[in-house]
Amino acid sequence: MNYLDLLNECTLCNRDCKVNRNNGEIGYCKASNIIKVAKASLHLWEEPPISQGNGSGTVFFSHCNLKCVFCQNYNISQGINANSSCSDFNKNTSVVGAEISIERLSEIFLELQEKGANNINLVTPTHYVPQIIEALKIAKKNNLTIPILYNTNSYDSIETIKLLDGYIDVYLPDFKYFDNKYSLKYSRVNDYASNTIKIIDEMLRQVGTPKFDSKGNILKGVIVRHLMLPGLLFDSKKIIDILYNRYKTDIYISLMNQYIPMFNACDYPEINKKLNPKHYDSLINYALDIGVVNGFIQDEGANISDFIPEFNLEGIEK
Repeated sequence: MNYLDLLNECTLCNRDCKVNRNNGEIGYCKASNIIKVAKASLHLWEEPPISQGNGSGTVFFSHCNLKCVFCQNYNISQGINANSSCSDFNKNTSVVGAEISIERLSEIFLELQEKGANNINLVTPTHYVPQIIEALKIAKKNNLTIPILYNTNSYDSIETIKLLDGYIDVYLPDFKYFDNKYSLKYSRVNDYASNTIKIIDEMLRQVGTPKFDSKGNILKGVIVRHLMLPGLLFDSKKIIDILYNRYKTDIYISLMNQYIPMFNACDYPEINKKLNPKHYDSLINYALDIGVVNGFIQDEGANISDFIPEFNLEGIEK
């Protein structure tokens, strides 16, 4: 199968644009048929089983199919929003990143392995899945052996996740919203939760329950991330409910408090503020009370810009 042919009528994500990216057409994510990457480096700020020790070999892909209004990586996911009424950068619409070949991407994977990375961490990869699969084929033939992580916003199509069977060892999906009114308002999608559950089911079918090496590094499994938003405690509890009731200890749940009001969140005053730490503590206690045992939480102080990577094209050029 030539995976690149899938770009002739792109349905890689649930927006189902059906544009011909191989013929220069551009869909919602704005990605062409050429891979664009903003950074490839060892990253130390993921969950401990992912980045402890030498770090996770993160590859940050440019563009995004979701484009949340509060995105912390907005300069690589969507550039500056030209339609934002409160952005100071409303004339700059460029997306940070450098275009590279499939062969170069395979080399980047191997270079990260040579640097001692625990894994290859594909960040926001949905719109480049065909190219990523081809790069993984090449890299594995050249002795890429460390686990491959798929770090997604969870608006992939189910067909895309099925394509990845056998290529991905650890899935790291977001679960951003339970209620459609929030996914519509902040990410402009109305079927987010139902799609997320569908693809987590498929991810779990592929990789099974979590497995770790003797150092505690994850080798296989699913870790579902939830970034708590200001004022959405009830919605967050609903997400914990459905994850625990459906999967019990078959997955890990990562509760994140690193929300920072960014970009055009100033158009949404209800989230244009930092998360109330008491609400985060309440969510942790709720998860413990209902029986969640496989999980991760972030320490106080994670909600500062120091933890946002500098997208300077590190690791992209030879």
